[in-house]
Amino acid sequence: MGQCSNLHSDSLLLNSVVDRSLRDLGMLRSQLKEKEYFAAGVPWFVALFGRDSLIVALEMLAFQPDIAKQTLRLLASYQGQRIDQWRDEEPGKILHELRVGELAGTGEIPHTPFFGTVDATPLFLLLLGRFSDWTGDLTLFHELQGAIELALTWIADSADISGNGYVEYQCKSDKGLVNQGWKDSGDAIVCADGSLATPPIALVEVQGYVFAAKHAIADLYDRAADSGRAKQLRREANALKARFNRDFWCEEQGTFALALEAHAQQVAVVSSNPGHALWTGIADEDKAHRSVARLMKEDMFSGWGVRTLSTGERRYNPVGYHLGTVWPHDNALLAAGFRRHHEDEAALEIFTAISEAAMHFRHHRLPEALAGFGREDFQVPVHYPVACHPQAWAAGAVPFLLTTCLGLEPDAFNNRLQIVRPRLPQFVDRIALCGLRIGRGTADLEFRRTGNGATVDVLRTTAKLEVEIDR
Repeated sequence: MGQCSNLHSDSLLLNSVVDRSLRDLGMLRSQLKEKEYFAAGVPWFVALFGRDSLIVALEMLAFQPDIAKQTLRLLASYQGQRIDQWRDEEPGKILHELRVGELAGTGEIPHTPFFGTVDATPLFLLLLGRFSDWTGDLTLFHELQGAIELALTWIADSADISGNGYVEYQCKSDKGLVNQGWKDSGDAIVCADGSLATPPIALVEVQGYVFAAKHAIADLYDRAADSGRAKQLRREANALKARFNRDFWCEEQGTFALALEAHAQQVAVVSSNPGHALWTGIADEDKAHRSVARLMKEDMFSGWGVRTLSTGERRYNPVGYHLGTVWPHDNALLAAGFRRHHEDEAALEIFTAISEAAMHFRHHRLPEALAGFGREDFQVPVHYPVACHPQAWAAGAVPFLLTTCLGLEPDAFNNRLQIVRPRLPQFVDRIALCGLRIGRGTADLEFRRTGNGATVDVLRTTAKLEVEIDR
C-alpha cells in the first residue's frame, strides 16, 4: 500500500480499525492518466470524484502524502475551461465526477466529466495548501499556479450567483444534481418547516472551505515572494469571515444555519455542517464554542457519532441518506473543528464513538454511513441499508482522527513538527507512530495517555527535523 507512517497501539480495536482502513484505501487506490487517486467507494462510486478524492487525500496526509500530489495534478488536468450547462462546467471549476462507461461515451449522461459540485474547487486549493505544509515544497504550487488562479476567479465571480459574496449553487444541467455540496441528495437541504431550500443556495461549510483555502494559498504566495497577492487573499478571507458570522449565525438554534437559500434567507435547521466550518477557522470563537455544545446534545449526538440532522427537525429520518444518518468522515471533520477551538473532550468522545461503532461491522470496516438511531435504542449501530463498503473517506476517518487528536501540525518549510495538546481516547493508553514524514525528515514518536493529556517521547528523527511539543 506504500504508506509512509506505521502505527501501533496497545488497543486491539484501534490497531484493527487502522489496519482495515489502510487496506481498504489500498483497494480503492486507482489510476488515471498515470496518476493515482482514491476512488470514492464500492459498489456504485468506483470513479474519480472531486470532493471525495480531495477529502480522503487530505485525511491521509500523515500516512500516504504522495497521493495528494497526484490527485491535485489529475484534477487540475480536468479543470473546467468553458461554459457548458449540460455538464455544469464553468472556467475554473474542479470536477464532481468522471465516468468512462457506455452511457458517458454515448452522451446519455453529462459525466464526461460532470462539474456539478460547489465545494471541490475550494477543497482543491485547501488540499494544496495542507500538502505544502507537510512537504515544505513549492514545486507543485508553481506548477499549478494557472489552475489556482482560475479556481480563485471562479470562486470570486461565477460562484457568487446572487452577488452577496458567498459561493452558491444552482443546478443548470437537465441531468444534474439539485444539491451540490457533500449532502447532495435531492432532499438533503431542508428548511425548518420541512420544505426544500430554494436555490441559489450558499452552504455553511463551503464558505468555511473558501476562507481556509484563501488563507492557505495566501501563505504560499507569501513564500513565493508575492506579498501583494497574499495580502489581497487574506483581506478577502477576513471580509468573508465577518459577513459569515453575521449572516449565518442563528441565535435561536445556538449554532450556524445549514445554508442561506434564495434572497439570503437562513435555512435554520440544526445540522452537522457547521462543524466543518469550525474546522476551517471561519467561526468566531464564542460562536464556535456554542456550536460544539449544540452539536453534542442528545438530539445530534447518537452515541455512535453526530447525526447529519437533529432528531428535533421535521424532516429527520434515521435512515434518510443525509437527514439523520451518522457519517464517519463528517464526524472526523467535526472533531478537527472541535480540536481547533480547544474542545478536546468532545473531539475524543467522537473518536471513541466512531471507533466503537467500527467494532460492530465485519472486519471492523467503517461504512459510508450508519443509521441515526440512538445507542440506547439498540446497543449496536444499525446498518444503513445501501452504504458503500468500503468507502474512501469513511476509511480515512480514523487515520484523520488520529492526526487531529495527536495534535500533529506540520511546518515542513521550517523543518519542524509541532505537536499541540496531544490527546488519546480512553480506550488507548499508548500509540507508537513511526516513519512520520515532514518535508525531507521523518520522526518516530510514542504517545502515552496521562490524566490531563498525553506525554510524547521523540524516539528518532532524521534530516535534522525539529519536534516541538505544546501540551
